[in-house]
Amino acid sequence: MGPRRFAVVCFVVFGFFAAAPATRAWGCEGHQIVARIAENHLNPHAAKMSRQILAESPIDPALSRYCKQPGLDAFIDSSTWADDIRSSRPDTGNWHFIDIPRGVSQGDWRTYCPPATSCVVAALAAQVQILRDPTAAAAARADALRYIIHFVGDIHQPLHDTTNNDMGGNCIPVSFFGQAPMETNLERESYSPNLHGVWDTGLIAHFAPPQDAPAPTPQQVADELAEADKIDGAYRAQMPSWQVHPTDFAAWAWEGHALAEKYAYGRLPNKVAIEKPRPIESCADDDHVSMRLLRFGEQLGDPYENATAPVVRQQLATAGARLAALLNSIWP
Repeated sequence: MGPRRFAVVCFVVFGFFAAAPATRAWGCEGHQIVARIAENHLNPHAAKMSRQILAESPIDPALSRYCKQPGLDAFIDSSTWADDIRSSRPDTGNWHFIDIPRGVSQGDWRTYCPPATSCVVAALAAQVQILRDPTAAAAARADALRYIIHFVGDIHQPLHDTTNNDMGGNCIPVSFFGQAPMETNLERESYSPNLHGVWDTGLIAHFAPPQDAPAPTPQQVADELAEADKIDGAYRAQMPSWQVHPTDFAAWAWEGHALAEKYAYGRLPNKVAIEKPRPIESCADDDHVSMRLLRFGEQLGDPYENATAPVVRQQLATAGARLAALLNSIWP
C-alpha cells in the first residue's frame, strides 16, 4: 500500500468509526454488498415476491436513515433498515448478535440466547416464520423480510457470534494503520477504533470504495455495487457448497464463532486471554475491560489485514449466497 492510499484510508476509516454506531455490523457497505450478492442469485419467483412485499409496505420516509446511499433498489436499501429502526424498537437490539463466550466450541445455542431478550439465531427463525405466513399483515411481512436481509448479514460477521466480556470486540481498543484509539464515551469507557469496528467497516474500506457517510455520491454507490459483483464472481464456484445444506442459523453462528476465535482474536499481535464469562453492559464492566485491554497496545496493520480481509470477503459472499438460498426455498 502506498503512503497516499494509506493516509486516505486511515482518514476515511477513522471518520466512519467516529460516526457509526458500534454495533452496526458490516456498516452500510457490507450489508449492501450482502444484499446485492443475494439479489444476483434469487430465482425469478423469489425476486418477484421480494419486490412485491417491499413495495406493498415501503420503509417510512420519515425514518432517519444512517445509510443515505442514493439510487438503491428496495431490496438493497432494506439491508440497513434494521439498524435504523432500533431507536424506536429498542427491544430488537439483542436480535443482531449472539454472545457465545470464547473458549466454547459447541453446545446448545439456546444457552446463550436468553428468552427475555432473544438473539440473532432466534430472531431469524421468528422472522422467517412471519415471512412464510401468507395471512400475516403486509407490514409485518415486509418488516420480516427486511430483518432477514439484515440479520443474515449480521450472523456472518464473526464478532456478532462471540464475546470475551468485550461486547464482541467493541471493548478492545486498537490502533488501525497508525490511527490510535481515542475514548468516545467517558462513562462507558468506549474507544474507537476498536476490534469490532475494524471488522464492521475498517477491513471493508480497504477493498471496497470508501464512502463519505452519510451522503456518498452516485458514483461511489455504483463502485460499491461493482465491488459486490466482483466478490460474487470470485466466490461463485464455491457458492453451491454453501447453499446445498438446509438453512441452519445455529450452525452459521457456530461457524462465525470459530472464525472469530481463529482470525479476529487469533491474529491479534498481542494475544488476549479468554476471560471467565460474566455479565457486561458496557466497556467499563469486568474491571474496566477496555482500559485493561488498551494497555495491550494492539497495532493492526498490513499483517492483520492480509490475514483477515480474505475472511471478511468470503463471509460477505457466503452471507449473500445463503440469503438467496433461504428466500429461494420460501418461494421456489
